[in-house]
Amino acid sequence: MAKELAVQLIEQLKAAGVRRIYGIVGDSLNPIVDAVRQTGGSAAGGIDWVHVRHEEAAAFAAAAEAQLTGKLAVCAGSCGPGNLHLINGLYDANRSGAPVLAIASHIPSKQIGSTYFQETHPDRLFNECSVYSEMVSTAEQAPRVMHSAIQYALGLRGVAVVTLPGDIASLDAVAPTPKPALCRPGSLSPDPESVRMLASAINDAGKVAIFAGAGVAGAHDEVIALAELIGAPIGHSLRGKDFIQYDNPFDIGMTGLLGYGAAAEGIEDADLLILLGTDFPYEQFLPDTKTAQVDRAAEHLGRRTNVDIAVHGDVLPTLTALLPLVKHKRSRRFLEKLLKKHDKLMNKAVGAYTRKAEELVPIHPEYAASVLDQVAAPDAVFTADTGMCNVWTARYIRPLGTRRLIGSFLHGSMANALPHAIGAQFAYPGRQVISVSGDGGLSMLLGELITAASYRLPVNVVVFNNSTLGMVKLEMLVDGLPDFGVDVPDANYAAVAQALGFHAVRVTDPAEIETAYRTAFAHAGPSLVELITDPKALSLPPKITGEQVFGFATAMSKVVLNRGAGEAVSMARSNLRNIPRG
Repeated sequence: MAKELAVQLIEQLKAAGVRRIYGIVGDSLNPIVDAVRQTGGSAAGGIDWVHVRHEEAAAFAAAAEAQLTGKLAVCAGSCGPGNLHLINGLYDANRSGAPVLAIASHIPSKQIGSTYFQETHPDRLFNECSVYSEMVSTAEQAPRVMHSAIQYALGLRGVAVVTLPGDIASLDAVAPTPKPALCRPGSLSPDPESVRMLASAINDAGKVAIFAGAGVAGAHDEVIALAELIGAPIGHSLRGKDFIQYDNPFDIGMTGLLGYGAAAEGIEDADLLILLGTDFPYEQFLPDTKTAQVDRAAEHLGRRTNVDIAVHGDVLPTLTALLPLVKHKRSRRFLEKLLKKHDKLMNKAVGAYTRKAEELVPIHPEYAASVLDQVAAPDAVFTADTGMCNVWTARYIRPLGTRRLIGSFLHGSMANALPHAIGAQFAYPGRQVISVSGDGGLSMLLGELITAASYRLPVNVVVFNNSTLGMVKLEMLVDGLPDFGVDVPDANYAAVAQALGFHAVRVTDPAEIETAYRTAFAHAGPSLVELITDPKALSLPPKITGEQVFGFATAMSKVVLNRGAGEAVSMARSNLRNIPRG
C-alpha cells in the first residue's frame, strides 16, 4: 500500500525531533492530523496533537517551546481563517528567534485563484514574519520543501511556513525522503583587527560601561571578567536579564521603558559604551557617546545608534579574544559611584513599596511580584504578559541563573503569557511554569484556560487584575491625554477558572498572597491565583524627560477638571514610589 504524502511529511518532522504539533483540526488539515494520529502519540514514540482553542495560541505555545528548548516546534492551521489566526504568534516567534515551523493548509489546489470559499494566499501572507515560506504544488516537491523548511527554521532561528493544499496532502508519496541535516549551532568568531580596535578603545577610555542583551547567553563569566578587569558597570536589556543579572556584582539594572536602577545614568555618563549582543530598539535611552557594538548579526550593527567600533561575531569568542588585550584599570571611582546609586535606587525606590505592604489595600502589584519571586521555584519558568506585568517581572523576578523569563518582548503582543506558559509546560512537564497574566491579556485568549484544564497541565496562572489597561493608561498620561477607554468592568477570573476545574482563589488581602501562591503551586493540576491590585499603580521609566513630566502634569489637570481632585490625588499617592529619586 502506498504511503500518503501527509504521513511522509509527518515522518520528516518526527525525524527532526518534533514531539508535538499545536493547532486546531479542520477539513483541509485533516490529512495532516490523521498522519499525526497514525504515529501513536508520544507514548508510542510518535507526535502528539495539542488541541488549543485559538490558532494564535498555537503559535505562541510553539514559540515558547522553541525558545526554551532551542529545538524545532510546530504549529498548524487549516485553510483561510485557521492559518490567518497563526500570524500574530508567528510574528512573535520570528522576532524572538524561535525555530518554529508552521503548516498552513490551503484550499483545494485546482481552486486557487478563483476566490473560492475561505481562500487566502498564505504563501504570500507569511513572508514578512518568516525566514522561509513556500507552497507545495506536487507530491514530488513536498518532501524537499519540508526539508528546506526544517533547515531554515533551525539554521536561521526563525519561522518557516509550509503552505499545503489539502488535496495535495492526500496524494501518494512518490519522492524519496531527504535525510535531516541536523547540527549544533555554530559560533561566529570576529575579525582579529576589529577585536584589536575594541581593545584599544577600552584601554584609552576613562569610564567604560557595558550594556548586555540576550546575545550574552553562554558568555556570562566572560562578561563579568571584562567588567572586573576594566571597572565597568553592567546594564542590561529585558531579554538579557536571564543571562547576565545573576551572580553579577557589577549589575546596575535595566534601562528602557520598563527599566530600573542606575543603568540609564551609567551608560549615559560613560566615555565608552559597549553594546554586547543587543539590538535594543529605544534610541532615546541610548546616549550620544562613543559606542562599540558586538553582534553576530551584521545587520544589527549601528542601526539603533551611531557605532564607532563594530565587531561582527558572537559575544563569547569575541570576549575570549579580547580579554588578553585589555589592560587592567586601577580606578574604580565610576563603577563604585554607579553601584552606590543603584543600591540606593533599588532599596529606596524600586524596593520601597515591597516593605511593610502586608496591610495596604488595594494590593500593590510590586509587593505581589516580590512575594512571587520569593515563593517560586529556583528553576521556575515565568511567562509575562505585555504591559504592566512586564514591568513587575522585569523589576522583581530574579533569574538566579536557573530560571527563565520569556514574553513578547520584541513584538509586544497582548495575551502571550498563558499560551507561552502552555508551550513551556508541555516542553517541561516536571518544571514549575508560572504565567504572569494581566486581566487584559488573559481575557483576550481566555479560552486557553480550557486547553490547560483539558490536558490537566500543572501550569500556574497568576493574574494581576487591576481592571484597566495600565500601560496604555500611562502612555496616555505622559502624552498629556486623560486616560479614556482603558478601564473595564471587574470580572472574577478565579470563578471562571474554578468552573473549568482549576484550583483557583481570588485574593484581596495582601496578607494572604504568600499562602495563596504556595497552595496553588503545590496543586497537582492547573491553578490560578487572581490578585485584585491597585488600578492607579502605574510605572514610570527610570529616566524621565521634561516633556514626559509636562505631559503627566497636563493629563492630571484634565483628570482633576473632568473627574474631581480625589482621583488625581489617589493616583499621585499610588505612584510616588515609582518616581526615580536622586
